Amino acid sequence: MPLDLSFPIDQLRFDNQGLLPAIVQDYLDGTVLMLAWMNQDSLHKTLETGRTWFWSRSRQELWPKGETSGHVQWVKSIRYDCDSDALLLSVEQVGDVACHTGERSCFFGTGEASVQPPADSLSQLYAVITDRRDHPKPDSYTCSLFRGGDNKILKKIGEEAAEVVMACKDDEPEAIAGEVADLFYHTLVALAHHQVDLKAVYRKLQERRG
Repeated sequence: MPLDLSFPIDQLRFDNQGLLPAIVQDYLDGTVLMLAWMNQDSLHKTLETGRTWFWSRSRQELWPKGETSGHVQWVKSIRYDCDSDALLLSVEQVGDVACHTGERSCFFGTGEASVQPPADSLSQLYAVITDRRDHPKPDSYTCSLFRGGDNKILKKIGEEAAEVVMACKDDEPEAIAGEVADLFYHTLVALAHHQVDLKAVYRKLQERRG
């Protein structure tokens, strides 16, 4: 759907080629997906259509993201930086793939093994938990929870929820933070055990925000 057409394009500081760098991130967990370039025409097209359009410096033409792959990016918000010479686009990435290589993000090179860039703390923790589920280690506490199944996992969630209640009753900020962290962790284990993607939870939260 179209975005706010009052976006102040005339206040942006395009370079001498009429371009701005556009950083694209996942609107749910903040993962940086790609960097592309926009000119005034591509920015207008993005605002008019609600999907990302960029300027190809190599082909010297406009291009809509996902034109051939189907991995369209639906824009949730656009921001510009304090110098008005760079853009930040929060998007819903269709297919969860932004890179032409088939990776989720274009930023997977580290000089060693290829890894996905970090997202928010819960997503990073969830990735570790699912790795433990898929590649068990005998001395892992997380793996012991998976081995115990629902009985053990849900028992721990109940215990940790009670600990949160007690910490709140005692009005101890440090204890509250620690107990909520424990509750988050064990809840993520339950999600992974039942094959529920954390981003599905994020989507529910976004839906409830309206």
